[in-house]
Amino acid sequence: MKKIFYFLFHRSVLIAFSLLAQLVTLAFMIAVFSEHMQAFYWCCIILSVLAALLIVSSRMEPGYKIAWLILILPFPVFGGVFYLLIGGGTIPKRLQKRMYSIWEQSLKALKDDFKSDDLLPLGGDAAGQANYLEQHAACPAYTNTETEYFPLGDDAFPRILEELEKAEHYIFLEYFIIHNGLFWNSILEILKRKAAQGVDVRLLYDDFGCMFTLPKDYDKQMEACGIKCRVFNRFVPIMSIRLNNRDHRKFLIVDGKVGFTGGVNLADEYINVEERFGHWKDSMILLEGDAVWSMTVMFLSMWDYCSNQDEDFNRFRPPVSPARPWTGYVQPYTDTPLDHEAVSQTVYLNMIAKAKKYIYITTPYLIIDVATNTALCNAAKSGVDVKIITPHIPDKRCVFEVTRAHYPPLIDAGVQIYEYTPGFIHAKNFVVDDRFATVGTVNLDYRSLFLHFEDGVWLCEAPCIQDIRRDFENTLKKSEYVDPHTYHRRSLLKRLYRSILRVFAPLM
Repeated sequence: MKKIFYFLFHRSVLIAFSLLAQLVTLAFMIAVFSEHMQAFYWCCIILSVLAALLIVSSRMEPGYKIAWLILILPFPVFGGVFYLLIGGGTIPKRLQKRMYSIWEQSLKALKDDFKSDDLLPLGGDAAGQANYLEQHAACPAYTNTETEYFPLGDDAFPRILEELEKAEHYIFLEYFIIHNGLFWNSILEILKRKAAQGVDVRLLYDDFGCMFTLPKDYDKQMEACGIKCRVFNRFVPIMSIRLNNRDHRKFLIVDGKVGFTGGVNLADEYINVEERFGHWKDSMILLEGDAVWSMTVMFLSMWDYCSNQDEDFNRFRPPVSPARPWTGYVQPYTDTPLDHEAVSQTVYLNMIAKAKKYIYITTPYLIIDVATNTALCNAAKSGVDVKIITPHIPDKRCVFEVTRAHYPPLIDAGVQIYEYTPGFIHAKNFVVDDRFATVGTVNLDYRSLFLHFEDGVWLCEAPCIQDIRRDFENTLKKSEYVDPHTYHRRSLLKRLYRSILRVFAPLM
């Protein structure tokens, strides 16, 4: 009985009912007014035409345009109004101004580190990628930064605890999901102790990501323990495009000297202490050295945005790190949906376009946009060895079907797709030609590429690239090849179902 009451009165259920009530009320009002007021009916028709024109002329990804137009055209009275309320994505001027001021502050803190021209001896493809991230995302490329790749969250766990114990000045954490258990409680114990010792400990988590894993007042609980805490984009029961913008980034930074990122959230399934969908295959990367300063600025930018404050970032800058042997180039980057720059998508497209020998990809979701689909198909048709590993055991059945709905054009072009049979693969990795790689939080789906705040690390000639490739090859041995002949013998009903899912994938 307790569980039933908990479910019925959980804020997610209340919010869902509130949003549904708003949607039904809106539809009812439009239907009633349209029936009795001819002028109102024609106003709605005009709004729908206006919405369709805005969609067609907008800069949004073609998949979004098609999905919205299919929704609007059969329901011209309701569809246009609904799009203008929910789908337009207009950013308020106040928010634009606030984000721009934080971007300027980040640029000021990092501008002196820009060095993309230094990559020219490695070739125009390397320098071009670095220059793009510097000029359009304010994310510098660094040398003098050691990298360590962890093929599993299980492997990263003890190292995280080890680095946290070394903290002397500050610890910054930013995560999409946090859940009580061995993983988080072990970290929290250290955070509380360090905060009591005077270390500046800050925690930032996404409200939607933690809706089912943390109590609503968890930020107050953390503050009571001496841990500064902020919640990103509180999930409120009001229809708005802003509900879609989540903080999917994952940062753990110690003193500006060591930083972790990757697909791993702070919950027990990510270290295989708890089994939910078979074996959980994820990845993480550790940076130690100059590039961690860029990650620190990324965290502070989001913290100031959530706190509505302006700090002097430079007071967190660590001392100059000791010189190291050649480490390759390391370029942490971040992506925001509040501008018109699809940074993560461009990083992926550039890597695909520059590949000469192979492209190896691991992703939990393969719900790709038109540009990425075309780039992968063209690469495979040109003779590049393109291999993608997705999960065999899904975390969400519907999303899994959407992923499989995107297989056919890739398979027909020669892309080889494998499914990780032991369980769910959550790693978001690209590795290309033993020269380039990226590890981060960015899934190959519309939400990560266009709606979420994300981060990653682009690597050029870094030693750990070999480790990422080896991990892919080892994972391949545990994965099942999606045979084109077998796959194309699906039932007509299954093909129809997946085709419908694929059309509406951008809105899911």
